[in-house]
Amino acid sequence: MDTLNILYLVGGLLIFTSIMASTLSARLGVPLLLLFLVVGMLAGEEGILGIHFSQYNIANFIGQAALACILLDGGLRTSIQSFRVGLKPAIVLATWGVVATVLVLGVFVTWLLNVDWRVGLLMAAIVGSTDAAAVFSLLRNGGVKLNDRVQATLELESGANDPLAILLVTGLIALNVDPAGQTVFGFLGLLLQQLGFGLGVGVLAGYALAKMLPKVHLAEGMYAILILSAGLLVFAATNLLGGSGFLAVYLAGLIIGNQKVRATEHVLRVMDSFAWLSQAVLFVVLGLLVTPSNVINVWHYSVAIAAFMILVARPIAVYSSVRPFKFKDREIAFISWVGLRGAVPITLAILPVMAAIDEAFLLFDIAFGVVVLSLILQGTTIPVMARWFKVRIPTNNDPKEEHEVWVSDTQSITLYEFEVKAGAFAMGRHPRAISKRISPDEIAVFALIRGGRLIQVEEDTVLHFGDIVWYAMRGDYARQIAQIFNDTKLDKRAIEEFYGDWLLSPNVKLGDLPFFADLKKAEAKQPNKSKAPSIWQQTVAEFVMANVETSPVAGDKIVVNEEWSLVIKEVDKNGTPCAIGLKHEALPQAV
Repeated sequence: MDTLNILYLVGGLLIFTSIMASTLSARLGVPLLLLFLVVGMLAGEEGILGIHFSQYNIANFIGQAALACILLDGGLRTSIQSFRVGLKPAIVLATWGVVATVLVLGVFVTWLLNVDWRVGLLMAAIVGSTDAAAVFSLLRNGGVKLNDRVQATLELESGANDPLAILLVTGLIALNVDPAGQTVFGFLGLLLQQLGFGLGVGVLAGYALAKMLPKVHLAEGMYAILILSAGLLVFAATNLLGGSGFLAVYLAGLIIGNQKVRATEHVLRVMDSFAWLSQAVLFVVLGLLVTPSNVINVWHYSVAIAAFMILVARPIAVYSSVRPFKFKDREIAFISWVGLRGAVPITLAILPVMAAIDEAFLLFDIAFGVVVLSLILQGTTIPVMARWFKVRIPTNNDPKEEHEVWVSDTQSITLYEFEVKAGAFAMGRHPRAISKRISPDEIAVFALIRGGRLIQVEEDTVLHFGDIVWYAMRGDYARQIAQIFNDTKLDKRAIEEFYGDWLLSPNVKLGDLPFFADLKKAEAKQPNKSKAPSIWQQTVAEFVMANVETSPVAGDKIVVNEEWSLVIKEVDKNGTPCAIGLKHEALPQAV
C-alpha cells in the first residue's frame, strides 16, 4: 500500500509541478511542452528525485494513448472551412513532404553518423514528421494570428502526416531486422492499407457518432468521456484492422467537431483539459525516460541533424509540396520554419529500442536532442518569424471569449465577452448604446464586471477602462463590437498600416473610385490602347478574384500599380472577399 501511495504522490507531484510551470511559459517565452520535458528530466535518474524509469513498453503505451487523445482534440477543433485553403497542400505535405524530408535527411544522417543507409533513413523517418501536439499548442495558444492559408496548412499537415511517418519507421525497422524479407510492393501495399482503413474507419465512425450524439441525453460531463472512449475505440479498432489509428481518430474528431449540437459544445470544454493532461503526462514520461548525460554525449549530432533538417531538408520538402498551389515565397519560408518536432519523434524513437535495433539507443538520444532544439529554436521564434515573413495578421475584431448556452439540442445562444482597452471607442459609452448601427433590440447586456465585481447597469452607467461586458446577440455583430472595445490608437495604426487607410465595398467599380481618376483618364488618352477590357469596369471583388493566384484569405495583397494595392481584410464562408482595404504604397524617393 505504501508503494502505491508513493506512486500516487510522485505522479501527482510531477503533473502538479508541470501545470504550475506553465505559468512561466508566457513570461519566459519558452514553449510549454518544453517545460513538461524539463520537469520529467529533473525528476529522472540524473535529476533531483533520481527516479529510474526505463520501461519503454509503458512509455510507448502512454505515448500512443496520449497522441490519440491529442489528435482527437485537434480534429474536434479543426473547422471544415479550413479545407478550402489548406486541404490540398496539407495532403501533399503529409505524404510527399514526409518522404522528401526522409530521403534528403536520410542521406545526410548516413554520411554524418557513418552508419548503414537503412539506419540513416530510420533516423530521418523518426524525426521526419511535424508534431500535432506542438503545432496545435504553439499556433493556437501562442497569441499570433496567422493568415488562414498558412495556419490551416500547418495544422492539417501536422494532424495528417503521422500515419505515413509511423509507417515509414515501422517499415524501416523491419528492413533493418530482416532486409531479405522486405519488398517495395509489400511496403506500398502496407501504405495503401494503412491510409485506406484509416480514412474509411475514421469517416464512417465520425459520421455515425455525429448522428448519434444529438439523440443521446447525458449529464454534461459525460459527453466528453463518451467521445474520448469512442475515439480510443476507433483508434484501437483501426490499428487491429491494419489501418492508421492516428488518421482515423483525427478524422472522426474533425467530423464530430463540425456537427454543431449541444453535445459537441460540452465535449470541447472538457476535451481541452483531457488534451492538456495528455500532453503533460506524455512529455513528463518522455522526460523521465531519457538519460540527459547520454543526450549531451551526442549533442553535436543532434545539432547537425536539426540544423540540416530545418535549413535544408524541410525547405526542400515544403517548396516542392506547396509551390504548385501558388503559395508565396514568404509563406513557404514560414511553413518551412514551423516544422515543429515534439512528442511524435520521441515516441517513434522508442520503437527501434523495443525491436532491439543495434543503434537504437543512439537514435533515441539524438531524436530527443533534435526535439529539444526544435522546440527552442522554432517554438520560441514563431511570433518573430511571423512578422518577418509577413504572415501575421493584425486584428482587433475578436471577442475576448465566447460561450454557447444551449437552450435545446440544436439551438443555442452565444455569449460574448469584451474588455474595454485603453483609449478604445467604447470608453464613456453606455453598454446598451455601444453603436448607433446596432439596434438595442439585437443585443442584450448579460453582465458588466468592474474590478472583479458584478455591476448593475443603470441609465447613467458608462464604460471605463478595464470593464468587462458580456453580451447576448441575435445578429452577427461580435466582430463589429470587438472593434469598438479593442480599437486603440496603437492597434488602429497597425491595422491601417497593414490594410490601408480606406475600406472599400467589394461591389464598387475601380473606375468609380476617385483615387484612380487620373490613371483612368491617362489610359483613355493612349492612342494605341488595347481592345482588352479595362480594369476600371471591374468591381473591386472581381479585380481581386481575377488576380489572386490561389484561394483568397485575409492579408492577401493584390497590386493595382506601383502606387496602390488592394488588401483583403475579410473573406466570407464561401471564400469571397467581403471587406477589402485600399493601401497607398510609399514610392521610393528620387535621388
